[in-house]
This record gives sequence, structure tokens and C-alpha cells, in this order.
Amino acid sequence: MSFGSFNQHRQPGAMADINVTPMVDVMLVLLVIFIISAPMFTSAVKLELPKAQAPDSEQAPATVTLAIDAQGRIFWNNEAVERSALDARLAAAARLSPQPELQLRADKDTRYEVVAQVMAAAQGQGLTKLGFVTDPKKGN
Repeated sequence: MSFGSFNQHRQPGAMADINVTPMVDVMLVLLVIFIISAPMFTSAVKLELPKAQAPDSEQAPATVTLAIDAQGRIFWNNEAVERSALDARLAAAARLSPQPELQLRADKDTRYEVVAQVMAAAQGQGLTKLGFVTDPKKGN
């Protein structure tokens, strides 16, 4: 906007039009610069990389599925197990390197007390990776 002019015979006040010519000039210059420089950004440097033998990566830790039915029975990888033997199995799993991931599957009617006892037993034996397995909700 212009706030004055050299011609004093015109009425005083601000001009209401905006001169966009300088902005268009700058934008066109930037467009030309980007068009010229774009091929430089896509060119790759030709390298012949050395070849090396890498050791095999660590195996993914095994998973142990603990299922608890509505009556409170515990299944270790689909094999029924007594609560007294559960601590021994959890301790053996905790000593493995890497530790297996414990996937806990519980029936929807299982008492929370049983689930909490199994979680406490796993933590007490030193297992740190615990996940809950659920069924996805089906759309209505």
C-alpha cells in the first residue's frame, strides 16, 4: 500500500490496491531456480560398496501361550498344567535366553483373581514379556 505520493493535488489517504508484481517476480525466479536444481537432487553418486559377512541375527524369542478357561484351569501351549507345576515351568522359561514372550489368553468368564495370580506368578519367576491375546470385535 502507498501512503502518499508526490502529486499533492490528489486527495490524501491510503491507496486501496495491492501491487502483486514484485511477489509474482520472486515466485517466478524461485520456480526457475527449483526447475534447474531439481535434477541435481535426483542424481546419485556411483559407489562400489564393500562386501562383508555379517553374523546371523538373533532368533526371535519363542512364545508361550498360557490359556485360562472359565473354570480356572490353566493350559501351557494347549497342554493342561496344575498350578503347582506352573511355577516350575515359568522358572524354566525365565532362565532361557532370550526369554520367551508369555501370551495370556483368558476366557471372558474367567475370574480376574485367577488371571492376576498367573500374572503375579510370571512376574515372581522373572518373566518380563507378557501380552494379552483377544479376539477382534466383529462389526455389527
